[in-house]
Amino acid sequence: MEFGLFVEFPSREGTTQAQIFKDSMELIQAAEDSGSEGVWLAEYHFDPGRSVLSAPVTVAGAVAARTKKVKIGLAVHVLPLRNPVQIAEEIATLDHLSDGRLDFGIGRAAFPRIYQGYGFDYSESRDRFDECLEIILRSWTEERFSFKGKFYQYDDLCVVPKPLQKPHPPIRIGATSEDTFELVGRMGYPIFINPSRVTTLLDLKPLVAEFHQAREKAGHTGQVDVGLRVPVYVAETKEKAYSEPKESTMFQMQRLINVITQSIGAAGISAGDDRAAQAERLKAMTYEDVLANTVVYGTPESVVERLQQLQEELGLTQVIYEVNFGCNVPLEHQIKAVQLINEQVAPNLNS
Repeated sequence: MEFGLFVEFPSREGTTQAQIFKDSMELIQAAEDSGSEGVWLAEYHFDPGRSVLSAPVTVAGAVAARTKKVKIGLAVHVLPLRNPVQIAEEIATLDHLSDGRLDFGIGRAAFPRIYQGYGFDYSESRDRFDECLEIILRSWTEERFSFKGKFYQYDDLCVVPKPLQKPHPPIRIGATSEDTFELVGRMGYPIFINPSRVTTLLDLKPLVAEFHQAREKAGHTGQVDVGLRVPVYVAETKEKAYSEPKESTMFQMQRLINVITQSIGAAGISAGDDRAAQAERLKAMTYEDVLANTVVYGTPESVVERLQQLQEELGLTQVIYEVNFGCNVPLEHQIKAVQLINEQVAPNLNS
């Protein structure tokens, strides 16, 4: 199973934006030095209390220049917010600059306010996503192409450079809402699960089964990657693993409740996406509930055991671990957790 560090470039009270960039790059370097297989970059917009990572492709270029081995992933690049031809150019360029270490995680984002900030209608996001992906793939795999869609039109375009990886960097699609699992399965791509709105991690089991069933029904064969973004915190003792991330974790749960509540009733949210019920479930959770069901915290031994369970239950091939759930874990604790994961968890899980 592949392990990669998820990095948000998170805001924290009393820290300057310049320090956020410096601290996050230090964490990424610690991940490379301790043997992490990958580094995955988030994408956030218009939320100064959460993150400064609004330009992940630019940051990925800096990561490529400062590292030698780690895979560099986007988790996820929000396609409908940008011109797809520009995305194709920038990602292909990044693939060359990273010497083929790029993974292209894509999605359309779960919350409408990002689209409002860019002047787009969230209800168009799925159709825009589909057109963007087709255009990007054709930009990479065809010498010249023309396209006439609902949102984008191009005539006899030659996009350069073409990616270093052939036919293109690995693509995986982010899934947060229930209806996305079936859709990604039908499309045939690897899936990148962000289970931020489920009550327990094992609630994902029927959704992953639905992904595989849809994939098989659509005629896609062979093995497929199933990746999970999950908060993982490892400490040398059970007591430290319990207490050190507690305040940050509960802060994040409340922040998630607020964001979900604010998006209730927004245009473009599918009828099956019951956000009011999701918010109520999250409100009822204590820290002990979160520890039991939503995150993976503990000593190296207990974390190995828990991740093995998730691997068996969900068929995971990839864990994207987040050591700063809630953005308030001190940097030195994050670095220590990353080192313990790479040195004492990952080797034992893959043995």
